[in-house]
Amino acid sequence: MILWLWLCWGFSTSAGQPDSELMARYLEEKLMADYSIMEQVVRRVPRQAKFLQRLETRPRMSEFTVKSTIISRYAFTTVSCTMVNSGSEAREAVFEMQIPAAAFISNFTMSIGNKTYYGEVTGKEKKPSRDDKAREKKPPSPTDGRENGYETFKASVFIPRKMQARFLLHYEELLQRRLGKYEYTVSIRPQQLVGRLRVEVNILENSGIVSLEVPPLRNSKQKGNGKVEGDVSPPPSTVVGHTKTLAKVTFNPSVVEQTRIARNGILGDFIIRYDVNRELSVGDVQILNGYFVHYFAPTDLPPLPKNVVFVLDSSASMVGTKLKQTKEALFTILQDLRPEDHFNIIGFSNRIKVWQQDRLVPVTPNNIRDAKKYIHNMSPTGGTNINGALQTGAKLLNDYIAQNDIDARTVSLIIFLTDGRPTVGETQSAKILSNTKDAIRDKFCLFTIGIGNDVDQKLLERMALENCGMTRHFQEDEDAASLLKGFYDEIGTPLLSDIRVDYPEDNVEQVTQNFFPNYFNGSEIIIAGKLINRTSDSLHVEVTASNSKKYILLKTDVAIDLPSRNDIRGVPGLEDGKGDKNYIERAWSYLTIKELLNSRLKSDDSQEKDYFMEKAKSMALAYNFVTPFTVLKMREAGLHSEQPQEEFVNPSTDGIGEKLQSLQGHKAPPGIRRQQDKQRIKISKTSADGDPHFVIDFPSSKFSVCFNIDGEPGDILRLVSDHKESGVTVNGQLIGAPAPRTGHKKRRTYFSTITILSNKPERAYLEITPKRIIMDDGERLLLSCDRSAVVRSSSLEVSVSANSNVTVTIRDTISFVILIHRYKKPARYQRDHLGFYISNSKGLSSDSHGLLGQFLNHEVKLLQESLNPSHQQVGQNQTEALKPNPTNTLKVKGRLVPVVWKQRRIYNGQQEVDCWFAKNNADKLIDGSYKDYLASHPFDTGTSFGMMNS
Repeated sequence: MILWLWLCWGFSTSAGQPDSELMARYLEEKLMADYSIMEQVVRRVPRQAKFLQRLETRPRMSEFTVKSTIISRYAFTTVSCTMVNSGSEAREAVFEMQIPAAAFISNFTMSIGNKTYYGEVTGKEKKPSRDDKAREKKPPSPTDGRENGYETFKASVFIPRKMQARFLLHYEELLQRRLGKYEYTVSIRPQQLVGRLRVEVNILENSGIVSLEVPPLRNSKQKGNGKVEGDVSPPPSTVVGHTKTLAKVTFNPSVVEQTRIARNGILGDFIIRYDVNRELSVGDVQILNGYFVHYFAPTDLPPLPKNVVFVLDSSASMVGTKLKQTKEALFTILQDLRPEDHFNIIGFSNRIKVWQQDRLVPVTPNNIRDAKKYIHNMSPTGGTNINGALQTGAKLLNDYIAQNDIDARTVSLIIFLTDGRPTVGETQSAKILSNTKDAIRDKFCLFTIGIGNDVDQKLLERMALENCGMTRHFQEDEDAASLLKGFYDEIGTPLLSDIRVDYPEDNVEQVTQNFFPNYFNGSEIIIAGKLINRTSDSLHVEVTASNSKKYILLKTDVAIDLPSRNDIRGVPGLEDGKGDKNYIERAWSYLTIKELLNSRLKSDDSQEKDYFMEKAKSMALAYNFVTPFTVLKMREAGLHSEQPQEEFVNPSTDGIGEKLQSLQGHKAPPGIRRQQDKQRIKISKTSADGDPHFVIDFPSSKFSVCFNIDGEPGDILRLVSDHKESGVTVNGQLIGAPAPRTGHKKRRTYFSTITILSNKPERAYLEITPKRIIMDDGERLLLSCDRSAVVRSSSLEVSVSANSNVTVTIRDTISFVILIHRYKKPARYQRDHLGFYISNSKGLSSDSHGLLGQFLNHEVKLLQESLNPSHQQVGQNQTEALKPNPTNTLKVKGRLVPVVWKQRRIYNGQQEVDCWFAKNNADKLIDGSYKDYLASHPFDTGTSFGMMNS
């Protein structure tokens, strides 16, 4: 049968392409080849893929998945890759991923067979070795894994026979706005056809998403220009959907579709471009949990006149394509100059040639024509005098500014292009940098462009940084003409100059760069910082700038208490947990580290350089970023993983406290012993579960008290609040459901999310839903409730019993158990939800509060109302006799609370509890009313009863 299909397939191929594709689809559905004995892990790959690829011995890639969450321009990306060795001997597997050069890797994990290796970010040694210094002096080469704006991450391992390896790479980046769009790019280059290939990007922009587009896949030769010629339709199998503020884009090509794109598995770059609405003239200020980020990108302003000098390399190394494409780009750029602009052109090799001596000329048809002739006649010859060319250009522009009384409402700049290193005149980089800075004297900006592999890109980068400019690097085989034009378009329309953004000094600290020489149309200014005064209702913002028509001053007061706007938990499409981080804090740390790196690069003082290095290293370690001063070291977890459970398991208390290991990408908990694995944790009856029903157990009084809270869907209830003392806060968010038709309630509510926060001895938080657990104690970890696992840090331990319960232990003195209630076929009034139980409260202080916490260190007295007006206390042996009396009363903190006898089921209905029930949302039983226990957001750590610290 197989032989017959093979022959038919070969015949169809010769007959015509449509028949070949039809048969390929048939083979994909009917004849699947499994490259692994683990069928539940590896997707079968059609036999057509075998035929289309050459026979190889390398492991096969069964899965390549990229999932990204972009929240207010900040992107969290996770790349997952599974490789299978179906051979009879160990084989080497290489995982390669191109990531944006501006991105920071935040985690990397490898699972090989039954072993897991996690990446640990550590600081680099201060003093590099001689070999390191020698390597630093060498120019980048193609083998360095660098391309224009991208770096290659590579990991190589040997996979034992008949086993698989899984790679998990996390990186983060802040998207930059260029030419009026944010561009998010994912490299899809698995280098072989993949059985399961998927890209999923979720975008949340509270300002509103506009102009969302997904262009065709882009190969390396097209990188960087932001424009696509010809076909502009999305890649095949791309699905785009979005609302006003949310967007979801997926790319899920089958093997047949991959083959049509590229049979070698190098598909290209998957690109998403979009922009956001901008309503406030002062910009978009977002605030969350003590951090803010300010996006400023005004539009509808008249362009500033500009004075520009083009300094172009015409040395012998520019011969051929490089000079030809440079000329083509300049022809187009000259055509785009505005009538109010002034310009000049300098060509340099070992000689310096100025088109118009000692002046800048206005933009007229004749001048543009003559400039094109000059450029056309440029010929490659001689060496490269970078220093002389820059000195000539700076003098030309300085003289023009001085002689023509150029005011601040114009923008002056030099655009410098070269493909090599200095070979004529001054050749020392340090001296060239010093001379250039002295010549420019902060009067204008220098923008640098490097072409090819021989250019000293570090020199160009530092020259631009020291002189308020930007730099770009293009490869020789790229479309340099369109790339050069694209770069000019970014800086060709200045709208503002001397922009300064100010905030009250007593309200903010550690603010990133807040002065900018220029703002160009289509770009964006980003400032971030920390709030000092969190009790303030608003943050005052002032923006001052110059425009061609007037001096601009913009003022506004931004409300600080905006949790509903900036807290994005529970947003559809962000269920993977990426959005659960404080994305604003991450953006602040990202910007701060970038500025420290740039400051070090610009500094000539060794002590100052060390200061910037140590500060950047410290922050990178705190936020788990791989930077030039930190390195990712692999450690073996030393713990065996277990296969995920496919079948649904009813939640129960069985296995509470069991420590089953399934670590993925987190530090192995130190000191775990096997004899601890079967340890059981006894939990008390004190809990909040079900609708929700609250139970308070008083062991010394030998009775329990219970009550209900009829909250609204979306309410966040503070269950335990001890932030000042033990540093622990527990909040629970409600979800709604219709009530049973026979019930007396209008609706039911359940806990959909439990958030546990701890700030002692160091900050950590957990967010638990019926499907996943997010743990962040400096290293972020996402655990699935479908897998049993245990993770321990210095002060926090999380133990997951698959589909059953989660045990959280804090400093070995506080323990909570969260039961997981999930339904295969839920009734209309049922929802997947959680139950919260307190196991150990020894570490909570006597001042702890919350709906449950306020009773942990207090006793209540049970009274019986007699015929006289006084009450008498009831002994323990009289409790049974009081059950039928409807006038029983509790005395709580001096308050008298009428109660009735009731039975409650807890532990997922496995145990009944006899309790005294307080009606009316626990009126008089709890301090205040239940509305006093509403938190503003899941991370609200109310410092005391009735007060919130957002």
